[in-house]
Amino acid sequence: MKNFFGRVFSTIVGNLLTFSVFVIIFIVLIFVSALSTPSTKVSKGSVLEISLDNVIMESEMDRSTSIFDFSDSPKFYLVDILESIKEAKTDDNIKGISLQLDNFSGGATQATDIRNALVDFKKSGKFIYAYSNTGNQLSYYINTTADKIYQNPLGGTLIQGLSSEIMFYKNAGDKYGVDFQVIRHGQFKSAVEPFFRTNMSEENRLQVSELLNDVWGNMKTSITSARKISSEDFNTITDSLYAFIPELGKENKIYDVLAQENEYKKMLFKKLELEKDDSKSDFEILEKYTIKIDDYFSTLSPESEKEKVAVLYASGAITEGDGFDGIQSKTYVDAIRKIAKNDKVKALVLRINSPGGSANASEEILFELMQLKEKMPIVVSFGDVAASGGYYIAQSSDKIYAQPNTITGSIGVFGMIPNAKKLFNNIGLDFDEVKTNANSNQLKSLTTPLSATAKNTLQKSIVLTYGKFVNHVAKNRKMTFDQVDKIGEGRVWSGTKAKQIGLVDEFGGLNDAIKEAARLAKINKYSTVNYPKRKDSFEEFMANLQGKNVEASIAKELGTDGIRIYKEIKMLNEQKGLQLRMPYDIQIK
Repeated sequence: MKNFFGRVFSTIVGNLLTFSVFVIIFIVLIFVSALSTPSTKVSKGSVLEISLDNVIMESEMDRSTSIFDFSDSPKFYLVDILESIKEAKTDDNIKGISLQLDNFSGGATQATDIRNALVDFKKSGKFIYAYSNTGNQLSYYINTTADKIYQNPLGGTLIQGLSSEIMFYKNAGDKYGVDFQVIRHGQFKSAVEPFFRTNMSEENRLQVSELLNDVWGNMKTSITSARKISSEDFNTITDSLYAFIPELGKENKIYDVLAQENEYKKMLFKKLELEKDDSKSDFEILEKYTIKIDDYFSTLSPESEKEKVAVLYASGAITEGDGFDGIQSKTYVDAIRKIAKNDKVKALVLRINSPGGSANASEEILFELMQLKEKMPIVVSFGDVAASGGYYIAQSSDKIYAQPNTITGSIGVFGMIPNAKKLFNNIGLDFDEVKTNANSNQLKSLTTPLSATAKNTLQKSIVLTYGKFVNHVAKNRKMTFDQVDKIGEGRVWSGTKAKQIGLVDEFGGLNDAIKEAARLAKINKYSTVNYPKRKDSFEEFMANLQGKNVEASIAKELGTDGIRIYKEIKMLNEQKGLQLRMPYDIQIK
């Protein structure tokens, strides 16, 4: 017994010591992160280096909570990249820009925003040069703004056009005993096709083909114009994968110079007219006159005008709830109400990057935005995707901006109730039940087939929701019900087509939307303020430790494959209500 109590005591002491060490590490990390970073200065005659190695965040809503980062220091966002390029255009200390983009990890519309900013920068007469090791199509799309493109002789860019692959689950459901009970409205509402088909419908194939051709056509036009290549020659280059072989790429005007990175830096040294110093290498001298774009942004004076334009960032799937994972209705309703109460805010820009989600959550958010519109103008800016529910919540706007490569539309509704009874039976699980009414077990159970009454009720609900969706669009876009219905039925459109058919107003990025919001609010001097407001990193991390971050816990226990399966099941569960959701996850690569 004495040994038992000794072991218990030693275990308690050990745990306390471990916890104490953990707390000390936390305190040290917080202290280190709180230390101010050294001030950065821009030497006269410098080159601004843009590499963009990391994922491009649009707001703090994209921030992940890390054990190693409890600081509340400002992150580097898309608007900061654009602002830095804009300021460098008139900064006498900046002679030009060096693009060193290998695998640009942003979206197609982010690439367009950055490319447009670089095109505007060139109006200053300053140089832009680009160097690439192994780039992707979006990095090359940006690099074509350069006066010359330098390419590593052993690298290459896979310029190959766009493709979209869809995974279908019907055979797996039939094999393992899951009946995906689906009801939809709109012949193009293909979000649920993978659950009841084994291939793409003709309607879906048509819309995806047109979408990809529109997006690729926009990129192709910009590239061929900048590189002075004919459309026919570029098609040959793309189909033959010439850009992947540097020599062939240079022969076909994809690259200007094949060179090692050191040779590229020597060229910059000469271009900046730097003087040699026997005590230092040319590269050391060049480093003094090279400033990275995030460091350059830190040298700019922040805006602090009294009047504000609020920017509400809505990114991710739309769901009901309260949190920062995607667009959770309570979080956004609260944020909109806070904007309404802030007397300094004179206009709102709603930045949407969402494939949609819950119909009910979308309606909650839209209703709150409609209340806000009575107080101030609302301008919407679409990112890569603003479809279905993502388009729904834009219907309180005075104006909608998109890029030609934006994916939007998908005006349609569906409902799905999976029936996994056979699957459970196959693994030895049986079910029995007692109910008080004929449909007590309907529209919620994962082991019950839909009754005729339940199926009819769900169908009516979907038709009503679709009608409400179309009416919202018709009112906001000043169209008739029939006009919206004709371009609705769940069809996905590119930004190019969306502007032609009246679903968006203008091409432009987030900054264009902010300027328009200020103009509508009749304010000349203003600064921006971002919403929703997140908790600080340490508070969120502690909440995660207390079990509030389910995905983080599952990822820790089950690993990458396990969390992928969990997310698939979670998506099925989220789709149990009426859904305003885009067909599937379309990524432009």
